[in-house]
Amino acid sequence: MDFIFEYYFDFGRMREEFGPVLKGFWFTVKLSILAGILSLVWGLVLAVLRQLPGKAVAPIRWLTIAYIDAFRGMPLLLVLLLVSGFLSAAASPVGGEIIPRELGVPDWLGQPSPFWYGIVALTLTYGAYMAEVYRAGIEAVPSGQTEAARSLGMSHGQSMRYIVVPQAIRKVIPPLLNDFIALMKDTSLVAFLGLVEVVQAGQNYASDTFNGSALVLGGILFLLVTIPLARFVDYLISRDQRRTQRGAGGDDDDGVLPPQPMPSAGGAAGAV
Repeated sequence: MDFIFEYYFDFGRMREEFGPVLKGFWFTVKLSILAGILSLVWGLVLAVLRQLPGKAVAPIRWLTIAYIDAFRGMPLLLVLLLVSGFLSAAASPVGGEIIPRELGVPDWLGQPSPFWYGIVALTLTYGAYMAEVYRAGIEAVPSGQTEAARSLGMSHGQSMRYIVVPQAIRKVIPPLLNDFIALMKDTSLVAFLGLVEVVQAGQNYASDTFNGSALVLGGILFLLVTIPLARFVDYLISRDQRRTQRGAGGDDDDGVLPPQPMPSAGGAAGAV
């Protein structure tokens, strides 16, 4: 038991390695935020493309479905290796310099190329997951909403933009946050490309000292972010359930009585 505490919970070693681990965690936070925003946007685009009506755009729907199925079925690590390998090779003289070096080996905003390879791979993969979440929200909006919008003269695009999509997004915020939590944890896979994020920083220290306290410190930093997010998801779900119950005729938390029926013209004496 003493060995377990010494190996995993040596606070002196945690204090000693806190700086490098925190620096690695900052990479994790930047990866999560940027890839999360791009995944939300890309997933919404995919969901809208999948809902396009008509035979003329059927090939677009089929390609979108194939994309979503492919990237949901492939491991993120494989996508990372494919993205980094293709971009770096396509920008090299060996690959014929198909794309500019600034795109193949990016170092934008002072971030190394593995950081941007991770952003691309995470966006491609989690955009597919979030597209399915958006689709569930879009299909949960009653079809009467769309029919009413079309009867007012709105096009399909206008009804999706102003009526359907805003309602769908409100419905799927909790599952989208769950996907964001999963995305944040999967940023640790970018270490395979050479980026020293929080897990790799802890692993480097563990390899040098044969002590896992720095890895535990990285886990604690993850928990400090993911647990509040998980509780926030629970709050959103419970709030939505309360609204649904009130809408179905349950008790109103605000204490406002429902409107009472008006009496008939003859009053109670007029009832037969």
